[in-house]
Amino acid sequence: MTPHTAWPSDHRRSAPPGQARRTSIRLAVQATDPLVASGLVAMLRPTPGLDIVEQVHEADVLMAVPDNGLHNLVTQISPDTRLVLIADDLRQAELWTAIEHGLVVLVPRAEAATKSRLLRAIADAREGRGDLPAHQLGTVLQALKHLQENTLAPRDLTLSGLSLRETEVLRLLADGMDTAEIAERLIYSERTVKNVLHNMLSRLNLRNRAHAVAYALRHGLI
Repeated sequence: MTPHTAWPSDHRRSAPPGQARRTSIRLAVQATDPLVASGLVAMLRPTPGLDIVEQVHEADVLMAVPDNGLHNLVTQISPDTRLVLIADDLRQAELWTAIEHGLVVLVPRAEAATKSRLLRAIADAREGRGDLPAHQLGTVLQALKHLQENTLAPRDLTLSGLSLRETEVLRLLADGMDTAEIAERLIYSERTVKNVLHNMLSRLNLRNRAHAVAYALRHGLI
């Protein structure tokens, strides 16, 4: 899912105005076996541009090696932390758990013996470049198809989290149309358009129409 690149020289994320950009990646390492975690830390330290931290909630990237109890390793991960998992033959439920907790890169154990491979995985994760082995990617795509057919479609939702009707309304809002114009274009009543917007705003915790359009644009939904 990602091209293999060398350890990049610039890992910076845009910082809020008035704050200096941090040029290093904060990495936390966790493993079911403490010796495995210690070995990974020893391999990766010292590396310029990489700071090893102990607290998962402080990390930009968590590298986890679960022999069992995957859920226990990732429960403390924050929404902004990205997950690098070193594992083989994950069951579908385990793969979904990892994805729900920010999985970006899955490294087979046989590839995790070299520092260069681990550094590439950390860099890919920090930049959001997904990397899954082909057979695991196939599992994800098949599961997404199953989710769409059996869970989302009966509720008129798509994988984007929006229904087709919501997507149509948002696109027309983004084009500058008001409620009456949208209703005329889609052959809905104005009440229907208002209900579509109200339900979407409530479900996604959005403040108003402008916020909804911004949300959809930012996430590439329209």
